[in-house]
Amino acid sequence: MSPRQHKPHEIVERALELSRADGCIVIAEERSTANLRWAANALTTNGVTRGRTVTVVATVDGGEGTASGVVSRSAVTSEDLEPLVRAAEAAAREAGPAEDAQPLVTGVPHSRDFDGAPAETSPAVFDAFAPALGEAFAHARSRQRELYGFAHHELVSSYLGTSTGLRLRHDQPTGTLELNAKSPDRSRSAWAGRATRDFTDVDPRAMDAELAERLAWAERRIELPAGRYETLLPPTAVADLLVYQQWSSTARDAAEGRTVFSKPGGGTRVGEKLGQLPLTLRSDPYEPGLECAPFVLTGSSGDDASVFDNGLPLTPTEWIRDGVLEHLLTTRHTAQLTGLPLTPYADNLILDAGGTRSLAEMVAASGHEGPALLLTCLWYIREVDPASLLLTGLTRDGVYLVEKGEVVGEVNNFRFNESPVDLLSRATEAGRTEPTLPREWGDYFTRAAMPALRIPDFNMSSVSKGV
Repeated sequence: MSPRQHKPHEIVERALELSRADGCIVIAEERSTANLRWAANALTTNGVTRGRTVTVVATVDGGEGTASGVVSRSAVTSEDLEPLVRAAEAAAREAGPAEDAQPLVTGVPHSRDFDGAPAETSPAVFDAFAPALGEAFAHARSRQRELYGFAHHELVSSYLGTSTGLRLRHDQPTGTLELNAKSPDRSRSAWAGRATRDFTDVDPRAMDAELAERLAWAERRIELPAGRYETLLPPTAVADLLVYQQWSSTARDAAEGRTVFSKPGGGTRVGEKLGQLPLTLRSDPYEPGLECAPFVLTGSSGDDASVFDNGLPLTPTEWIRDGVLEHLLTTRHTAQLTGLPLTPYADNLILDAGGTRSLAEMVAASGHEGPALLLTCLWYIREVDPASLLLTGLTRDGVYLVEKGEVVGEVNNFRFNESPVDLLSRATEAGRTEPTLPREWGDYFTRAAMPALRIPDFNMSSVSKGV
């Protein structure tokens, strides 16, 4: 029997009816995707997928506290529900008391469309985009460039129901476009990426023009040694660094002295000024164009999330305001442990410093007192030291030398060693905030808006060969 013969809200209601636990949370996710892939200026594949995942969280009260059991399964039909619910209950009975146990959330108004059909994407999402992509292919072919890449669109309808009466729903569209241009001999490469909700706001022709300019810059090759350089980080690179910083900003770890946000001698750095620029880093589930679930929706517990908090409303949060650290990630449990306000994770991130200059205008103001570097993106980012949040990684798809406001050529790739917290303290300029796609973390995090940042002494720790 097809899982789609059973409506997701009915799956949620039936699972709750079957529950024998003291508390129960059910999350049904209906996922649909559409994608295009291309190589050498021609489409290669396209397709659509559909799927369902159901997660059951059972809570069992005991003399020593409340235990939780979580089980998730795919392609669930109504016939599969009772074994799923029983498995979650068994997992709860076998577990010890949950450290993060809290009363299940109550009192949140129902979503008006909780019993509606799930939203779905289809190839129609590319109706305007595909012809424009064909024009980009033709133009690139006429100029002896090759375009590679993919466009991916996903729509997830999440239905959350609990034994305390919550009935919530959220539809999340997520689109990504990555375009790579190569010279005919494949010796030069340039990349551009965009995040989108519906592909109506992305133009592959404009992206091809941007990539053509970068390939032209790369016709002159310059070798540079490792060292510290004035560096312009484009929004995508800033996003990759600050997304990792956000993932590392849990209040409990900071309070226990394990992170860059720990205060020497105890406590956290909340209230401390992190940089001189008026940088504000925030999340807002209602941010236009970057909308995300306005309530906690999680199938696992950790210091950044708790299954007991499912359904908890989210509000706009300023993590850093005018350069001052204001909040760290907390659940209800870790807020009580640390004495900090309740500020759960939200699935978007915006950095703003009031800058108005575009990246091109920042380039024109660079390299007048010595060489400067313009990056395209970062990749293979890994943590070196959690105490300082020192990260290492590589540059990719174009590092360009700027002299007297002009890009004069492409230089070799580098390995870098930097902490995003330290970079915020040393940044001397922030450009105009704009939506961007993180290159490294784009599979996990797409809803970001960032400015370019000017770093006077970015640490290119070694030359990277063969990248």
